[in-house]
Amino acid sequence: MKKATAIIQARMGSSRLPGKVLMPLVGKTVLEHVIRRCQHAKSIDRVIVATTVDLKDLAVANLVSGLNVSIFCGSINDVLDRYYQAARLFSCKHIVRITADCPMIDPDIIDRVVCEFFNSGSDYAANTLEQSYPDGEDVEVFGFDILSQAQDDAKMLSEREHVTPYIRKNSIYKKINIANKIDLSRHRWTLDESQDYQKLSAVFDALYKKDPMFHIGDILRFLDAHPRINMLNKDIARNEGYQKSLVNDRKAF
Repeated sequence: MKKATAIIQARMGSSRLPGKVLMPLVGKTVLEHVIRRCQHAKSIDRVIVATTVDLKDLAVANLVSGLNVSIFCGSINDVLDRYYQAARLFSCKHIVRITADCPMIDPDIIDRVVCEFFNSGSDYAANTLEQSYPDGEDVEVFGFDILSQAQDDAKMLSEREHVTPYIRKNSIYKKINIANKIDLSRHRWTLDESQDYQKLSAVFDALYKKDPMFHIGDILRFLDAHPRINMLNKDIARNEGYQKSLVNDRKAF
């Protein structure tokens, strides 16, 4: 199997839930769960955490230093630059973009998207061009050459803050969407609000001891059996941060 490098963006300065990446789930931080799940994917050869130079993010760097994972500290707000500089420093050829607020990211889903990326010969592969997976299972794959072009040409704040919008919008790139057989996009298990944390905590408390790498099917069965837990975050919109960026969009340079 061809492999790629996972770059996880992580910082303490979330506006909606500050410090969320270091919040505890069954005795480990959210970020550690994301790292371990990426490492468990057969298609990932290395994991890099891309955090910022903000003093608050020393806590992220300190955690990562104890987990045998590479760390890069870069721009606070220009996340595209942070990704590019991390990938350049560590000579990454193919990159898997993962965010640190997805502690239930499924290694099998990562493997599927990476495999389709290589098999299709695409410039960009994702399971988010058309949403059919739960929010919290987002995976994007692209080559360093494409990331470099985005770094040079992306001008809008939304393109700099969210890494891949320039690539997704640009028609010159060959893109492929990896869809789930059943539309599960109504489900949400990412971490942006306190209600999300309540839901994630309940799932981890129920499933982690039996299998630390519990999969999407295990989560769905648990939530089907516990509808009140499933409804905890039902009113939170998907991709609120990106939608807010679009409303406030302007040229970054």
